[in-house]
Amino acid sequence: MMKYFDPGIIIVILITVLLFTFALFVKGFTNALLLEAGVLLVSIKLIMMAYRNSINYSDLKKELNEIRRLLEEKKQNTIK
Repeated sequence: MMKYFDPGIIIVILITVLLFTFALFVKGFTNALLLEAGVLLVSIKLIMMAYRNSINYSDLKKELNEIRRLLEEKKQNTIK
């Protein structure tokens, strides 16, 4: 799982959690907490989307390499 998270994403996660915790203690449990929670959830959703995109990219890359290999094999077989 760590191969999908680059250092930039880890830094963003840490900063987001730290800022949310700081805002929780500064503002307390008020109505502004809902706004802070919303911002945190949006950040988490963006990170999850980036993770899913990196997995999909890896899968797609494997499939394209397989197609390329099959086409090269077919090309070599028709030449012989």
